[in-house]
Amino acid sequence: MQTSSDRHEYPAHWEADVVLRDGGTARIRPITVDDAERLVSFYEQVSDESKYYRFFAPYPRLSAKDVHRFTHHDFVDRVGLAATVGGEFIATVRYDRIGADGMPASAPADEAEVAFLVQDAHQGRGVASALLEHIAAVARERGIRRFAAEVLPANSKMIKVFTDAGYQQKRSFEDGVVRLEFGLEPTDRSVAVQRAREQRAEARSVQRLLAPGSVAVIGAGRTPGGVGRSVLANLRDAGFAGRLYAVNKAVRDKELDGVPAYPSVRDIEDPVDLAVVAVPAAQVPEVVAECGEHGVQGLVVVSAGYAESGPEGHDRQRELVRMARAYGMRIIGPNAFGVINTAPDVRLNASLAPQMPRSGRIGLFAQSGAIGIALLSRLHRRGGGVTGVTGVSTFVSSGNRADVSGNDVIQYWYEDPDTDVVLMYLESIGNPRKFTRLARRTAAVKPLVVVQGARHGAAPQGHAVRATRLPHATVSAVLRQAGVIRVDTITELVDAGLLLARQPLPAGPRVAILGNSESLGLLTYDACLAEGLRPLPPVDLTTAASADDFHRVLSDALADDACDAVVVTAIPALGETSPDDAALADALRSAAAATPSKPVLVVHVELGGLAEALSAAASTAPQAGDRTPAATNGVTQPPAVPAAPPQGDTRPPTERPPTEATATPAAPPVAPTRPLAAETTASARSADSRLIPAYPAAERAVRALAEAVKYAQWRREAAEPGKVPEYEDIDEKGAARQIDELLARDEGLALGAEDTAALLGRYGIQVREARPAPTPDEAVAAAEALGYPVALKTTAPHLRHRADLGGVRLDLADEEQLRRAYIELTELFGGPEELRPVVQAMAPRGVDTIVRTVVDPAAGAVLSFGLAGPASQLLGDMAHRLIPATERDAASLVRSIRTAPLLFGWRGSAPVDTDALEELLLRVSRLVDDHPEVVAVSLEPVVVAPHGLSVLGATVRLARPPARDDLGPRTLPLY
Repeated sequence: MQTSSDRHEYPAHWEADVVLRDGGTARIRPITVDDAERLVSFYEQVSDESKYYRFFAPYPRLSAKDVHRFTHHDFVDRVGLAATVGGEFIATVRYDRIGADGMPASAPADEAEVAFLVQDAHQGRGVASALLEHIAAVARERGIRRFAAEVLPANSKMIKVFTDAGYQQKRSFEDGVVRLEFGLEPTDRSVAVQRAREQRAEARSVQRLLAPGSVAVIGAGRTPGGVGRSVLANLRDAGFAGRLYAVNKAVRDKELDGVPAYPSVRDIEDPVDLAVVAVPAAQVPEVVAECGEHGVQGLVVVSAGYAESGPEGHDRQRELVRMARAYGMRIIGPNAFGVINTAPDVRLNASLAPQMPRSGRIGLFAQSGAIGIALLSRLHRRGGGVTGVTGVSTFVSSGNRADVSGNDVIQYWYEDPDTDVVLMYLESIGNPRKFTRLARRTAAVKPLVVVQGARHGAAPQGHAVRATRLPHATVSAVLRQAGVIRVDTITELVDAGLLLARQPLPAGPRVAILGNSESLGLLTYDACLAEGLRPLPPVDLTTAASADDFHRVLSDALADDACDAVVVTAIPALGETSPDDAALADALRSAAAATPSKPVLVVHVELGGLAEALSAAASTAPQAGDRTPAATNGVTQPPAVPAAPPQGDTRPPTERPPTEATATPAAPPVAPTRPLAAETTASARSADSRLIPAYPAAERAVRALAEAVKYAQWRREAAEPGKVPEYEDIDEKGAARQIDELLARDEGLALGAEDTAALLGRYGIQVREARPAPTPDEAVAAAEALGYPVALKTTAPHLRHRADLGGVRLDLADEEQLRRAYIELTELFGGPEELRPVVQAMAPRGVDTIVRTVVDPAAGAVLSFGLAGPASQLLGDMAHRLIPATERDAASLVRSIRTAPLLFGWRGSAPVDTDALEELLLRVSRLVDDHPEVVAVSLEPVVVAPHGLSVLGATVRLARPPARDDLGPRTLPLY
């Protein structure tokens, strides 16, 4: 609490949870007068050397005057922030506003001195870098534009914090002190630095959860059954490579199923990296406190009874997150199904899945435990063979997603060398702006396939997300722009994932079709046309085709430069010369291996044997050089699941005698790589390890192939994304001043015609003037001022943009026609006070279009385009792009609506000026991106003529900037 002399109330919106470099968390908050004891305790734990670096002299303790100064702030000219863990300070930062003479000052002075102090035990964790981001954001909010810092030359760590931040800076050396001055406006480099740090920290936080050295299952019952006991058994049976502990208050024996058992996690002498919490929700707070005090790094909470159960559970969930983050821990859950890591040096099955999946190349994320089970089950069935196991690298089921979300896991998978394809089932996206940014970056190096649940209704009760006002089609279009492969069902999710995991990306849409059934070939041909592919005429080998026939024709098709992919169709063998399943599988694999740059898919009908023979192709079993034993003689053998340790053998798996499955040393981890070509989903694949996916229906195979074709095209375009153009005639500062003046009148408002035209004009967008005409005489005066011919239009809400109702009169050439039209309108629709008629000079003839933007609380800023009238209103033919739009985005936006041919000379009409249209789209995008206060723009209609365009109507809405989760300093969602 602050005293009455303070100038501002406590700024609660400055509080934030952040992820540090090592994956732990800390809380950043303003320092208040109540922190005096914490500050003194913190200072006592700082080394003399660090104190010397801070004060440039020996400074063993803080005086009462120092404590008062460092805890009393006005939150404007004097601000202090602290990073805390477990409620105690681990670092502090403060700024003091100064004038040109270097003395304390108030606004309009825009410079401040900044200084840090980090506890020695927490140096190297990135605490100072996180604090710098937050204190810089606070300073900008308070009108400070520059920081100055004086640092001793020997304090290289702090100098590095400033120089590595990416801001434009000036350095000088005076009186034995390094003086650094730097502006606080974000630069491309500072944003890149911030996001790189964010990626490393969040990836590390997930890695600590997925690759722990030790796991404690808290709530493992003494009797078989129950959630905790099941998770313990699954961990043990999977052969977890680290130390495993059972924790139960009522435990009496020293072991539980051969696992060391303790009444509390605090009784475990060694460190515990991960705790799986399976106790009733009422007991979880006590467990979290014990884990935090013991130094546990992360929690998987499978306990239910949280936000999914109603308001009381939601409060319980917020408290759970608050407690865990206070101790520097991250949470998967609550109400989670668990996590799995199949790496041979980890073998973690901290989940309710009774069987450890096969090690593979697919990363799997599901917010729903039920859908997670379904996905594992489908991969199980598609895996073929007798083991029925899947091919995943890691699996995360986040439950209520209170802390760790899909964004965090994408950060991990982005650089995970063991994951080639990411499959995600999402019911909500907590931070869509960040998700699209991470998706765009990840999709540039590995496929990201997403199916969304709850598309047409509210998010599940346990998920805290903002509601979107955008249609699902708009959200899908935005995700596709970011490179996400959007599918509608979990069946399509698996179909696309299996193809992308082991086949190269197609270079184009041309598809060769061959097989021993003419009917199945024709079905495949029709499916290709329906999906927008370009199929070649099917080749019918007849039912008498041998394995050699398949090999020869497939080889010819793959060698054909007119072919980008091949779909092989097969029905059961009928004649004596027909190949058996194993022979056919070998023939297809050997032909595909000879041309590894083109994808091959198989459509089979009731061929269990072929599905099993191609099981390697339908799963994602690793190949030579991967992290599990490779295939031999062209057939991939599933690794055996390690047997459970003998009863009483409590040694971790790394210390036990090798079993049959662990006798062969695992290959060393592969360093992360980035594919250099867009035509492959993983680098350096050997030809003999090509795995061919098999599908039971033509439409499923073709749909998966079509998604791969679109994704490959996106990858090629993403290599050259285009630029956001600069226009010399844009008056950004003038627009900012106008917006501030307008918002000073009202917190949120729709601008009038004059203010709208003025604001748009500052961005080079000219709105054709429309003059009010409340009487016939004033209509005539307006027409004479504008020049004939003119249009007379009503602007009443129920008639606006409804030319079909007769509320518009065009090409009025003189006063007589204008007066007659005025009388007709008022007789038909009512008096002038209701119709609000206006007069506007006629624009050159062209195509009527619509340009809109909206800042959605969930999806972010979106730019939309379509043709005016029934095309957009009735058919919903609108295209959408994220803001800021690049030149490439604007060009594709114009061309991606179904009615785009009308702009390019359809049926002999004159093509319109699409260059001018694209420039208009880019200018509108710049306006919204430069000024977050502009929350909605509508230009309707925009008449695009063969030369130039005319904006005939425009509306702009302003509001105080909404929270922009993906801009500003790094922060975790608050609960």
